[in-house]
Amino acid sequence: MVTVTKLHPLFMAEIGGVDLTIPIPAADFAEIEAAFHEHAVLLFRGEPISEARQVAFSQHFGPLIPTTNYHRVGEKNRLRAELADVSNIDHEGRLLAADNNRRLHSQANQLWHTDASFKHVSARCSLLSAHEVPPSGGETEFADMRAAYYTLPEDRKREIEGLVAEHSIYRSREQMGFAGYNEAARAELPPVQQVLTRTHPGSGRKTLYLAAHASHIIGWPVEKGRHLIAELMDHATQPQFTYRHEWRVGDMVLWDNRCTMHRARPYDDLIYRRDMRRSTVSDEINTVEALGGAYANAV
Repeated sequence: MVTVTKLHPLFMAEIGGVDLTIPIPAADFAEIEAAFHEHAVLLFRGEPISEARQVAFSQHFGPLIPTTNYHRVGEKNRLRAELADVSNIDHEGRLLAADNNRRLHSQANQLWHTDASFKHVSARCSLLSAHEVPPSGGETEFADMRAAYYTLPEDRKREIEGLVAEHSIYRSREQMGFAGYNEAARAELPPVQQVLTRTHPGSGRKTLYLAAHASHIIGWPVEKGRHLIAELMDHATQPQFTYRHEWRVGDMVLWDNRCTMHRARPYDDLIYRRDMRRSTVSDEINTVEALGGAYANAV
């Protein structure tokens, strides 16, 4: 029997009574999906899940976003194509060097973000499984963007309604000093537009849609827009809206990118191994296109 145990007053729950190493019965998945819509972040504990089983379970939520090599040119993949290698080891199991391109690129994961908002059709959800964890550090923090929106003053809600932000992978990476993109990478991932607020389809609740990938507000002076984004990010990541997960080997966490942000916490990655594997499920349509392309253009 599927059990749901709340881990935070606002969001985040642990799922029990489920064995992810075997196919999930339809009735069990229906309960998991309902908990996902309500709690936004779900924790599953158990033995490390195989790559094939992680992919199969992830596909219950929709089509997977394939991984790309724009940040790891010339490096062999350690995992199957559907899984992103969120680790500090190479395909031969060696720790990444201090100047490794993938390591430097990944430093920006320590900024608050939502996965793939820099893609035209962004991510619906992500699933991250822990196969090896460091003795300290390396936690993941989550923020509930629905609760953050609800607590905004009414005049602020009116001000941001209909606004659209430009998102790009380069905006988040440049904040951490990384600019190692070639022309092919820049052509693969041009800046995209995403709404600043949206209605979460699973719960029907209004939510902020933010990320370190958000550069500026369309139609506003750049600095004015960045000030607004920074202010909303600060509001949304106050302690009452956040939860820190301390990983154990065998954990898998599922989160809804449409109504949460997350960030990785640092650890001594030049000494300790951390083997994490992420599958990312695509949404159905660009957030602006979903609203018919209409947005406020106030300056």
